[in-house]
Amino acid sequence: MESKALTEQNDKLHAYLTVLSAYQPQVVPGRGRVTFLTKKTGLPQLWSWDAATDRCEQVIQLSDRVVEAKHSPCGSRTVIGMDHKGNEKQQLYVLDNDTLDVQELTVSPQHFHNVGDWSPCGRKIAFSSNRRGPGLFDVFVQDVETKQVEEVYRHEGRCVPLCWLPDGSGLLILADVTNVVQSLHVLDLLSGAIREIGVPGAGDYASVQLAKDGTGYFVTNAAENTMALYRFSPERSGAELLVHVPAWDIEGAKLSPDGKRIAYTVNEGGISALYLYEVEGGHSTAVKLPRGVIQSLSWLNDDELIFALKSPVLPGDIWRYGLKDETLRRLTSFGRSETIEHLWQEAELYTFRSFDGVEVPYFYYRPAGSAGQTEESRPAPTVVYVHGGPESQIRFEFHPVIQYLVGQGFNVVTPNVRGSMGYGKTYLNLDNARKRMDAVADLAWMVKDLSRFATVDTGKIGIMGRSYGGFMVLAALTHYPDLWAAGVDIVGISHFRTFLENTGEWRRALREAEYGTLADDSDFFEEIAPLNHSQKIKVPLLIFHGRNDTRVPVSEAEQLYADMRARGQEAKLVIFEDEGHQTEKMENHIAMNTEIVRFFREYLEA
Repeated sequence: MESKALTEQNDKLHAYLTVLSAYQPQVVPGRGRVTFLTKKTGLPQLWSWDAATDRCEQVIQLSDRVVEAKHSPCGSRTVIGMDHKGNEKQQLYVLDNDTLDVQELTVSPQHFHNVGDWSPCGRKIAFSSNRRGPGLFDVFVQDVETKQVEEVYRHEGRCVPLCWLPDGSGLLILADVTNVVQSLHVLDLLSGAIREIGVPGAGDYASVQLAKDGTGYFVTNAAENTMALYRFSPERSGAELLVHVPAWDIEGAKLSPDGKRIAYTVNEGGISALYLYEVEGGHSTAVKLPRGVIQSLSWLNDDELIFALKSPVLPGDIWRYGLKDETLRRLTSFGRSETIEHLWQEAELYTFRSFDGVEVPYFYYRPAGSAGQTEESRPAPTVVYVHGGPESQIRFEFHPVIQYLVGQGFNVVTPNVRGSMGYGKTYLNLDNARKRMDAVADLAWMVKDLSRFATVDTGKIGIMGRSYGGFMVLAALTHYPDLWAAGVDIVGISHFRTFLENTGEWRRALREAEYGTLADDSDFFEEIAPLNHSQKIKVPLLIFHGRNDTRVPVSEAEQLYADMRARGQEAKLVIFEDEGHQTEKMENHIAMNTEIVRFFREYLEA
């Protein structure tokens, strides 16, 4: 009977982990088709929806993970970026959309390639690559027909060519200053001259685009605390502010083909709101949609908007909104799951005041039937899930492991501690450098806040996180060891000094602006390193890592595990030999999360 029950639980977990989604929709110009990515065949591959037939089909099956795709202006070709075993080193291939023939375009396996944009004529593609040196991303232009490659700009850092000027004479290039600050430039392809444009101040840039007449639009927080929508000209610096929502970020914007409207989304505490901005009238209209997260805005035509929509009960599909009839239609159904979708739970949004008065938000997922319980309600074990980044944000979207844990009777709490995106630059910078442990203190104060819920057993709280979230798990276990009953670290950082020494050179330069520098802050890294405090960990620790991780080297996991095991502490390390920073292969995904659920059951339900 016990074996049968275990099999049933594994089958249910498998059902959660194999829930599909469709994402990154892009309209194929002139074809009445929308491409997107989905893992239906096991790894992300390119699929399409056809407006004429209203059908979805796989476009092509490639040997590894498709990371992104860019369509030519006439829709006849698509450049596809594919990496190898999760190493994020994209190699570029060109797909003929008529014959479905795929050819190598730019393949240099030891180097990264960042896909840029097609030239206006559709014959050339721009990209950046670190061929000259590990941290030096130069810009190249390649003729897709002859395969001839020309280096057009050398950069001492990481940059990406975003788009061409309408006449093909230049490129807009976005260069990383830090991980959250970029600079925008115009490169003259004839003279090689480059000049900076954009809004004065330090900030992030997104949704940079040019209309056919050369008018540009972008969103940035360079001059404001939150991301705002601007109109600009590539001929000069500065920009005209069009829309600003002081409390929230405008996270994405897309100009309609006729240039009359801009669809944009506002990140309201982790939930997207969609608006339409009239370019001539200068006013915005809200679009009523289901609560969720909207991504990858694209126009099918002047009156139909395409985007991906997901929420805690919508794993992610492609949707169409018609402006004329104000109707919303789901185009794909990859996120459907008749067997378990009735079990999925929404999340409630709460905030608490941390040790210094800063308001910190978190989402709280309750097991079915526990909402509105009285003080006599039976408390349940709780899992705190900490996002990575650190400049990331846990959103109001579907998380299969979270939903499975909730379905098994666990409370799940997902905080956006200080340093998270989506709440303005001031909040984003509250954990920089030597303020790092203030974010860890937020976790401790959140546990205090959770005591107000009768359904939370504060003596049985586990904590898990991925990447920087893994560091937060380790820091919480070492600096607040009495608050937790178990911990799970996935591709986490155990020591910022060793991480910065061993990560990619180009990534080191960006991360030092956030974490502090090896030259000036090594003493602080030693002071806070979980590796140096691992003897304080009082609870079992489960560690996962990918052998091919180019972001957080596997040595971060190996050194922590060796240290703990030498001392006789309870720790387990699982290394996936064919994964990188992400866990992409379904068999590894299932193995990892099966072990996580088993682990939390053992140590939180006892």
